[in-house]
Amino acid sequence: MAERRKTRSRKTAKKTPKALQHKPTDHARNYAQIAYDFAESATADKRGKTHCKWVRLAAKRHIDDLKRARRDSRYPFRFDPWHANNVCDFAEKLPYVEGKWSSKTIELAPAQIFILACVFGWRRKDNGFRRFTAAYIEMARKGAKSTLSAIVALYTLTCDGELGAQIIVGATTGDQAQKVFKPAHTMVLRTKDLRDAFGVQAWGHAPPRAITCQTTDGYIQPINAKSSTQDGWNPHVAILDELHAHKDRGLYDVIKSGFGARRQPLLWMITTAGYNTLGVCYEQRTLVTKVLEGVFDIEHYFGIIFTLDESDIKRHKELDESRWIKANPLLGITPTLDSMRAYAKEARASPESMAEFKTKKLNIWLTAKAAWLNMEHWHKCRGAVDVEALRGVPAFGAVDLASVSDMTVFALVWQMQERLKVWCRYYLPEETVAPRTERGNVPYQVWAEQGLLRLTPGNVTDYAYIEQDIKAALDTFDIKEIAFDKWNAYDLVNRLLDAEAPMIEFRQGPASFNAPMRQFERHVNAHTLDHGGDPVLTWMASNIVARKDVNENMAPDKKNSSEKIDGIVAAIMGLGRAMVYKSDGGSVYDQRGILYV
Repeated sequence: MAERRKTRSRKTAKKTPKALQHKPTDHARNYAQIAYDFAESATADKRGKTHCKWVRLAAKRHIDDLKRARRDSRYPFRFDPWHANNVCDFAEKLPYVEGKWSSKTIELAPAQIFILACVFGWRRKDNGFRRFTAAYIEMARKGAKSTLSAIVALYTLTCDGELGAQIIVGATTGDQAQKVFKPAHTMVLRTKDLRDAFGVQAWGHAPPRAITCQTTDGYIQPINAKSSTQDGWNPHVAILDELHAHKDRGLYDVIKSGFGARRQPLLWMITTAGYNTLGVCYEQRTLVTKVLEGVFDIEHYFGIIFTLDESDIKRHKELDESRWIKANPLLGITPTLDSMRAYAKEARASPESMAEFKTKKLNIWLTAKAAWLNMEHWHKCRGAVDVEALRGVPAFGAVDLASVSDMTVFALVWQMQERLKVWCRYYLPEETVAPRTERGNVPYQVWAEQGLLRLTPGNVTDYAYIEQDIKAALDTFDIKEIAFDKWNAYDLVNRLLDAEAPMIEFRQGPASFNAPMRQFERHVNAHTLDHGGDPVLTWMASNIVARKDVNENMAPDKKNSSEKIDGIVAAIMGLGRAMVYKSDGGSVYDQRGILYV
C-alpha cells in the first residue's frame, strides 16, 4: 500500500472540536479532522477565492450542525468520526483503475473526504443509521466522480450491514452506467483482500455484468433508463450518474419509489452541469441550493456544488486560471492544469467551444437565470411583524391573482421610518395540495397544516374567500390603497370597488416595477425589511429572477423564475403604491375618486 500523507504537526495542528474527539482507531488517517479542516478553510474563504458560494454554505452547514449536536441534546443527529474514518479508509485501500497516478491505491483529496465523511459520518441518534438518505454532488467533468461513486457502491455493498443489499448504478444508457460500474468491477478484480474479506465476486467481462457479496447476500448491478419500466427494484443504494443527461423523471421516480423497505437507503446523484433547466437534475440542484441557503430545512438531504460564483460569471472571469479550482476541487491532479489551459485556448477561438468549456469544465448551467435577491441578507430580515401593533399605521396592499388552480396572494406592507414590514396571506385550492406536494419538492402540505396556506374548497380558487379577507383587512387596518394586476382580476376587483375598497391598477412592466424593486432590494441588503420568518415568502424570495429592459429598468421575471414568486411581487406592488402615495402627498382617490373597471 502506498505511503500515506502525514497529518498536521503538533505545532500547527488545530484543537479538534469536541464533536470530533474520539478514541484512536486502526484507520490510516484522521479523515474526520481533515473533513473539518476543509470545512473550516472553505468558510474562512469569505471572498470566494478558491471556494464557491455553495461549497462555503455546505461547509458552514457541517460546522453549524457539529455545534448544534454538541450543544442541543434534542438535536436528533450526531457526527460519528468512526464511520467517517471507516469509509475513507476503505476507499484508500482500493486501487486506481484509470489514468496514471503516483500511487497504486487511491489517495483521497480533502474535498472527497469532506463529501464521504459528511454522508457517512452523520448518524441518527435514535437508531445509529445514516442521517443522509439523499446526496447531490455536482462538479466539472474529469473530477473523479466515477471513482467516488464506485467507492460508495462497494462500501455500501460490504460495510453497511444491510442484508440482501441491492446497489443500483443507473444512467441514461448502458454505456454511461458502465462508467461507474466498470471501475467498481475492476477494483474488485484487482483487490484480493476485498474479495477474501467479504466474499465479493465480479461477474462478466465484456461488458461487466454484476458484483456479488457473499457476506451480505447483496449485489451491484448497472441499469439504464430503458430499465425504468421494470418493477421490483428494492434498492439499498441507487447511484444516478450524470443526472443532467436524464431526459425525463422515469428512472429517478422508479428508483426512489423502491426505497420504502430499506432501513437507511441512499440516493446518490452525481453530475456535471447541463442545459435542461426543466429536467429532474436542475430540479434537484435547485432544491440543494435552497437547503444550503436555509430556505428549506431538509435534514436528510446532503448537497454540494462546485462551480464559479455568479460574480465571476458577471465579470467574465471564466478564463481566469485562479477561478478554475472552484469547479475542479482536484485541479492539478484531475484535470491537469495543462489540459485546462488547452481547453481554454480552444474556448477563446470558438463560441461553441466556449459554451462547452463553461458547462463541462466550469460546471456552469448556461441557460439558468441568476436569482435576484441575496438570501444571506434575506435571512437577516426575520424581524417580527406584529399586525396588532400596526392597526393605526398607514398600510398599502396588493393582490396577485393567479389562474384559478394556482396560488393567489394578498399582501400588506407598512413603511415605518426606515423599516419596511411585509405580511402575506396565501390561497390555494384544497384539491391541488396533495398532487403539488407529491410532484415537487415544495412542502405545500406542511404549510397547509401549519396554517400558512388558506385552502379554498375544490380544485379552483374561490375568490370569495379572498374578497372576505380583504374586506376584513379594510375594517382592521388603515389601508390607503390596494394594487392589482388587471389580468384575471375584473370580477373580484369590481366587487371590491362596489364595497368602496381603494383598488388601483398596477401595470406590469419595468416602468412600474423598477423603482419599488430597487427600493425593496435596498431594504433587504440593509436588513431594514421585516418578514417575520415567513417560510412561504422566503421560498418565493429564493425563486424570483429579475428581467431588465434596454435601459436597465427591471421587473419580476415570472417566466424564468424557478418557482412561484407571487408573494414577493405583491409586496413590491404594495411598496410601489406606498412610494407614489408619499411622493404625491396622498392617494390618487383624493384627486379623482374611485375608478371602476
